[in-house]
Amino acid sequence: MDNILGLHHDLKHHIYHHGSYQAFRINDPKPRQIHKASVRDRLLHHAVYRVLYPFFDRRFIADSFSCQVGKGTHRALDRFRTFFRKVGRNNTRTCWILKCDIKKFFEYIDHDTLMAILARSIADKDTLWLLGDIIQSFNAAPSRGLPLGNLTSQLLVNVYMNEFDYFMKYHVRIKHYIRYADDFTVLSHDRGELEELLPKIAAFLRERLKLELHPRKVTINTIASGVDFLGWTHFPDHRVLRVVTKRRMLKNLKRGSAATTQSYLGLMKHGNTYKLKKRVLVI
Repeated sequence: MDNILGLHHDLKHHIYHHGSYQAFRINDPKPRQIHKASVRDRLLHHAVYRVLYPFFDRRFIADSFSCQVGKGTHRALDRFRTFFRKVGRNNTRTCWILKCDIKKFFEYIDHDTLMAILARSIADKDTLWLLGDIIQSFNAAPSRGLPLGNLTSQLLVNVYMNEFDYFMKYHVRIKHYIRYADDFTVLSHDRGELEELLPKIAAFLRERLKLELHPRKVTINTIASGVDFLGWTHFPDHRVLRVVTKRRMLKNLKRGSAATTQSYLGLMKHGNTYKLKKRVLVI
């Protein structure tokens, strides 16, 4: 209770200052640097998130996913399937898919740009002061970056990328667009349309959000040839686990528990995995 009252005092008198982070690495599956805040600061993150999430959630487009209530991976996968069936007219015409990824997404979030976006939606100066302190508590580079590990970071990156979502849906008027964190796809029956769209996307991200597309993770493929999205390879009439995901899963199961097995069996319900389930059940 003393700590809570102390935190309240610091906030009320504008003397609160976010503490330092404890850094550690995980492999999930690729190496990631996680920064963990103190209990005091995490308590504040939860309070901020609880107030601001409902406010911003109403502003997010229907086809943005990740770190939103009821809009996780499986919902995004089902929406993606709905889109490629519509564009491909149930596999009666070619469906082209532009798939992009943003380079070093969390590390490249620009603090000044983020604060300007927040200031357009939030009038309360105390709230902006507090958000500014949280945002500036971490720097991957001068005035850049949000820490993987903060609950507030999950909300703030969606607020940041909501600018791009509105550009895609209401300025460029792309109907079949899905974003999951920093991965996004655009679907069309016309490859030329996607090729013309790509420089517009790159220019908006660079000029307005100071972000860059990952040069090795921009592809245009047909759904018939298989499209890798959110851990699954998608085809017109089925989807299968990505090869590297399957290998990692089988490796983990050999040293995992019954709970790990049940978790992976739950994952496999969302695709065509009959033969893979048989292998899992005998491990």
